[in-house]
Amino acid sequence: MHRAYQSITPANNSFLKRKWDQQLYDIHRRKVATVEAAIDNGPPKTYLHLHLKLKKLQMEEERKAIVERDNRVLLDQMAHIMKTGGRVDNRNYYQQRSLNKTRRQRENLQIAHENHAILKRIKSKGSHYNYMQWEHQWRVNQGYMMNISKYPKVLRKKKGSKKSGSNASQQETSCVSPQNHTHSPTNQEKTGLPDVVA
Repeated sequence: MHRAYQSITPANNSFLKRKWDQQLYDIHRRKVATVEAAIDNGPPKTYLHLHLKLKKLQMEEERKAIVERDNRVLLDQMAHIMKTGGRVDNRNYYQQRSLNKTRRQRENLQIAHENHAILKRIKSKGSHYNYMQWEHQWRVNQGYMMNISKYPKVLRKKKGSKKSGSNASQQETSCVSPQNHTHSPTNQEKTGLPDVVA
């Protein structure tokens, strides 16, 4: 057979040339059989959590449990109605309770304490202005005004009053004159501190 083999390339020994060519051909066929495709045209990889949705199954089981519980409660109520004859229960024995009652009580107590403290500070604080000194100064100013006025001050008589003109003149002269007024030293002049009136 090796004598009838026609080699593509020239060779001195046709037997060895045929053997070598057959060996290269077998290697080539093995490579062709085990070669991998350069383009992945196979189906995509499947994941278990996409087909078996455990969360959805859990939600369905919970919904079924709720439905079964409601059905059981309804069945018990129907059985109770069948036994008792279907009476109407319209009495409420529960007491209304507030969820934030204690919190509102604490806030009200805190506000009451703060208001009491503010009131105590206001009561313990003395007056900053001396109204007696203001009144004395007003009388002095009235005397000045009477001295510089051209016409005497006429007081308006009230209706139904039986006061005579002499009484009115006495009221006009009752104003303090700055010349005849004797000023007594106050606590402010003695100590240098303002008078505080409670």
